[in-house]
Amino acid sequence: MMTTATLKNPTGEPTAARALLSNADFRLIREALASHAKTLDDEAELAKVSALHHRLGSYQR
Repeated sequence: MMTTATLKNPTGEPTAARALLSNADFRLIREALASHAKTLDDEAELAKVSALHHRLGSYQR
C-alpha cells in the first residue's frame, strides 16, 4: 500500500509540513474564546476555555 507522501514524493522522503492556521486565525479563535468565556457559568468549562485561550496565545508570533 502506498502512502500519499510516497505518491507525491517518489524518493520516500517526508514532504514539508504546511501550516493549517495562520496568525490571523489564531487571533480570531482567541477572540471567539474570550467572547464565549464571558457567557460561561460552569467554572470547570471556563478553566478549559481559559487554558486553551492561553495556549493559542503562545503560538501567535
